[in-house]
Order: sequence, then structure tokens, then C-alpha cells
Amino acid sequence: MSAIDASMEPMLDMFMFETTTLLEQLDGIILEAEKSKNFSEGHVAEIFRIMHTIKGSSSMMGLEAISHLAHSVEDMFFIIRDDNSKQQRSNRIFDLVLQCSDYFKNEVDSITGVGYEASDSEELNGELKKEIAVLKGEAPASGAAAPAAPKETATEPVAPTVVAAPTNEGGWVKVIFEDGCQMENIRAFMLINQIKECCEKIETVPSHPEANSASAEEIAKNGLLINFFPANIENEIDVILNTAMNISSYEFLKEAPAEEPVVVEEKAPEVKVEEPAKTAEVAPAQPAPAPTPAAPKAAPATAPKEPASGGGKQSLISVKQDKLDQLMDVVSELVISESMVASNPDLKGLQLDNFNKAMRELRKLTDELQDISMSMRMVTLQSLFQKMNRIIRDMSKKLGKQVELVTIGEDTEIDKTINDLIQDPFMHMVRNAVDHAIEMPEERIAKGKDPVGKVTLSAQNVGGEIVIGIQDDGKGLDPETILAKARAKNLLTKPDNEYSPKEIYNMIMMPGFSTNTVVTEFSGRGVGMDVVKKNIEKCGGTLSIESALGKGTTFWINIPLTLAIIDTLQFYVGDTVFAMPITSISQSFKISDDTKVFLDTDGSEMIMVRNECFPIIRLHNVYNVEPKYTKLEDGIIILIESADKKACIFADQLIGEQQIVLKPFPKFLARYNIKQSGLSGCTILGDGSISLILDANVLIRNE
Repeated sequence: MSAIDASMEPMLDMFMFETTTLLEQLDGIILEAEKSKNFSEGHVAEIFRIMHTIKGSSSMMGLEAISHLAHSVEDMFFIIRDDNSKQQRSNRIFDLVLQCSDYFKNEVDSITGVGYEASDSEELNGELKKEIAVLKGEAPASGAAAPAAPKETATEPVAPTVVAAPTNEGGWVKVIFEDGCQMENIRAFMLINQIKECCEKIETVPSHPEANSASAEEIAKNGLLINFFPANIENEIDVILNTAMNISSYEFLKEAPAEEPVVVEEKAPEVKVEEPAKTAEVAPAQPAPAPTPAAPKAAPATAPKEPASGGGKQSLISVKQDKLDQLMDVVSELVISESMVASNPDLKGLQLDNFNKAMRELRKLTDELQDISMSMRMVTLQSLFQKMNRIIRDMSKKLGKQVELVTIGEDTEIDKTINDLIQDPFMHMVRNAVDHAIEMPEERIAKGKDPVGKVTLSAQNVGGEIVIGIQDDGKGLDPETILAKARAKNLLTKPDNEYSPKEIYNMIMMPGFSTNTVVTEFSGRGVGMDVVKKNIEKCGGTLSIESALGKGTTFWINIPLTLAIIDTLQFYVGDTVFAMPITSISQSFKISDDTKVFLDTDGSEMIMVRNECFPIIRLHNVYNVEPKYTKLEDGIIILIESADKKACIFADQLIGEQQIVLKPFPKFLARYNIKQSGLSGCTILGDGSISLILDANVLIRNE
């Protein structure tokens, strides 16, 4: 296939989203099963469901390569589902399924490209067939060529037959899809295909929904009625319905709900081979449209699937990210407009009680709108952490190392845009940890370490920003090696003994810098850490490194919760307006007579606050601004914090709290490395002037 059929293009986004979600679930299941070295019945059922869904949806989209490969994986797990003990005959199932998962992901990523052509999957299909032969006992587990599979006798299609008015023969189930899920006829078609697997015959109202787009409206209004034979397979169907997507509720009926003849689609007789074989699905002739069913006559035999709130499970709607971006842009402009109205100079000096009351109400609604729009963009880090699990697993096998992944705080939420931006940096650092840092098992044993290395991914919300750690217990960074490499590349600008450990570690983020002497599949080309740093800074984040030789290395990433709207405290330093995120501020106060201010041994100003000493950062010195006050008692002291570190900044005068829209600095200023001076961005104030936004983390770190 070279392109998606034009009639299917409206469904493409939904197909890609659902398939990607299923493949992430598949990877998680495989990695979990591989740890226990066994597929449980639950694992097999889930994998079978995932493959069956991907097979059906990709076939519907005309993506035959994906459909055929999914069918082969399904066949393999059909054997295991039938006899779970057969999986012990093979040790390649985990690798093969993950290879298939990679193929599906690559195809899904490529579908929207111009002139899309399906990648060849014959080799992978061949490997699956060999493994199926091993599971059947027809070939040795070493992977020798399997004997030719017995040919199945072609089945003759059975024409649809018209049965008399429905009786209580068979079982009935009524399925209600979620409101607004769209394309109910196609969803019904996919569900029918799943249920067919456990039925001798099946009938539906409306019949053949995939052939008539008008049936989508009927299904949305009245639901989908399914008559299945035999009646004693309710449990199997209940499992399918309970795990199917976009179903709001369903109920099993005791009696037939219709009174008129309906068309029954019968399966052709199955031909038995070595193991139970699936019959080919043959499209029956199109019957006349079935009448809309009457209301059920009796109470359901099984309670419908509903949440505690009552009206079916919560409806979910997929929304394109660019629409969420547009919404956030509009909300951002609304916040600026609100500030412009509140700060209008025409209102200065006027006593407008009603206006002020209306502004307070407007601000309340604007805050609520902002919270809602931001929450819609938030995603957990679970998916990102899960992808790293797969990378570590594959690299460990290729490098002959034993590495375990530990995750902490994977349910921490972050803006979707930032989540996308940090995926590549994450991948680079995790690959470096496994390739550079973690030693071979025998080397770790010789050092008295556990032969299994450990990579720990952690995330937590600290002071309005997300702090993510990538930690390994490997060999650590060697300052001598890094300095030698920097010296060879003429990167040193001062004597070796004047470099702090922090400065030395930061050298690994210089373009083209690598301490690897051998270029491998994963590293050694000097490309990676400089890109990592740039991508993290793109989303307003910072990267710092801690390391202990022989014990391990930790990379700390500090990134904002969102790139959009933040609450700040604004203040003057001279004529310049600065803003600091509220989440970074502990308190502000004036210096009193009993406040202790003194100089430390380095001559730096320190202040005592509640029996704790903090350094004083004079912003007018940091940014070369002419201040209004230079005496501490004349101005205002603001205590700021980042993680477990604190400092005090000195300003002239407080302006007040203000919600602002964070804007990045213009690109032409990027060469000045402004972010390293403690400025994270700027914003437009209500009067049209610019306010500079301070980064507490960088200010404290620089101090």
C-alpha cells in the first residue's frame, strides 16, 4: 500500500492514537513477562486482545502489512492460550514480539509521510512462523527450518440465512458506545469481529454496520444489539466487552428484543489441522437493513458496566495537540488583556467600587479557565519512563551487561509540550548511563559491587518545577580523564587546578566532547550531551551533574511545570521590573533593628533569618542596574528557595502579585547565554512594558 485510502483519512488520527496506546501497553506487558520468564494467562489474554484489535483496525485502514504481521503474532499466542505450557519450548518469544512492536511503531510513524510505502515484513513473518512451528513441536527450538505446515482445505462461504422471528435461542447483549466517540459503525464492526472469535454464529442490529455509514447514527442513538450462539459463552463475551475501548455500558438480555426476521451470519465449518485453526472470515452478501430494535422486555441478566456516578463510564475525547496549543494561546492573550484593563492609566486615582468588584470576578474566572486549559495539557511521566525500560533492556542484551531500571514518581504530571521536548535528552542520558557508566558484571564483582547495575529515574514537583534525576551506580566521571580530553582539544582557558568539579563535569556537554576512546553503536562520536543541554534549555530547564568516582553519576534536570502562564511576585530594582514565580518565594520582609547582617570569610553579605544564615543577592549588582536604594534597611528582602537551597535577594520596592504569560527571549539574544545569568524569560505588562522573569534555581546556584 502506498497511501491511506481517501475515505479513511478522517480516521487516521484515531487509528494512530489508539495503536500507539496499545503498543505502549504491549511493551509493558512483554517486559513484565520477561522479568518473570513466563507469560501468565492474563498476559496472554491481553496480548491476544491487543493484536486482535491492531489486526482489525489496520485491515480496516487498508494497512495489510501491519494486519498480516499482527495476525501472525495472534496465531503464536493462540497456541499459548490453548496450552500455556507450550511457551516453555521457545526462548525467543519475547524478542520476536518486541521486534514486531518496533515494526508497528515505525509503520505508524511513517503513515503520514508523503508517498508512504509499507516496509517489508516478510522476514519477520517468517521468523514468527518458525517460532509457531517450535511451539507446535514441529521444529526444534534451535531455530532450524520448520517443516511445511499442513495446508488447510479451502472453506466454502456459507450464504446468510434468514431465520424466523427471534426466540430465546442464543444470547443477547446490548452495547452502548460513549457519547461523541464518532464512527460508531466502524467501532461496532471491530467489536463484532472480536466477538466472532468465540461464537458459532452471530447476528447484529443493525447488520453489517461497516457497509453503511448511516448506521453510525442509529448505533449512537439506540446502541448495538448482538445475538450470539451458543448462549453459554456470556463470560467470554463479558471479558471482550469489559476490555474494549469506547464502550459506555452493556447489558445481557434475557429475551430477544425484536419481533421481525433478522439475518444470521453463520461461520463456515472449520477444518481441523494440528491445532485449532481459525476459519477464514468471509464477507456475506449484503442483507436488507434490519429494523431498529424495540426496547428490552426484561431486566438484564448481567448488570451493565457503569461507574459509581451512574450514567456509564466517563467519556473521553481525543483532541489534537495543536488545538490545545491554540486554546492556551488564547488564554494567554486573555490574561494579558485582563492585566491591561486592570492597569489602564485612565483609571488611576478613580474610586470605582463596582469596576473593582467586576475585575475580581473576571480574574477569578480567568484563573479557573487557565487551570482547566493547563490541566488538559498535563500528562504523566509514566509513558516516558516505560520507554526507557525498553531501551535499557535492549542495550543490556547487546552489551552483555546486567542492568535494572528503578522508577520513582512516574505519576508526576508535566506539560505535554515539555514531555515531548525532553524525550530525546532522556534517551541520550539513559543510553550513556548503560554504555559509559555501568560496568560489565565481572568488573562490578571485582569492585565489590552487585553484578546487576542500577539506573534510577526519579521525578518530583519541587517549588513549582519538576526535578528529574537520572542516576546510575556505575564507574562515575573521572575529572582527570575529562581534563586530559579537554586539554587535547584546546578547550581549557585556565590552569587545571583552578577548575571546580562542577566546571569539569560540565565540559562533557561541550559540542564534540566524548571520553570514549572507541566508537560504538551507542556512543563515542561526541554527539549527544550538547544536544541534551540545548533541548532542555529550549523548554526553560537547566541541567546539572553530580558524580563520585567509582560510585556513580546523577544528572539533575529542573524544568517548569508549563511554558505558558505562571503566578509571580513583581518588584522594582531601579526602573526595571522583575518578576519571580510565587512558588520560589518563601517570604518578603523589611530589615528591622534586630536583624543580623554580617560578612562571611569571603566578604559576602549574609543575613540571619529565624536562626538560619542566607546569602544576600543584590540584583542591581548582578544585572548592572542603577538602584533606588543601596542600604538594606531602605529596600525589601525576598527569601527565595530552590529544592533544598535558599538565598535572599535585595530589591527596591514590591509591586504585588501578578499572573503573567511567560515569553521566551528573542533568538538573537541566545548567543549571550542569558539563562545562565538567572533570567528565564520575559513578559508583557498591562501598560505594554517588559518585565524580566527571574530563575531562583540559577540565581542560588550562581551565588
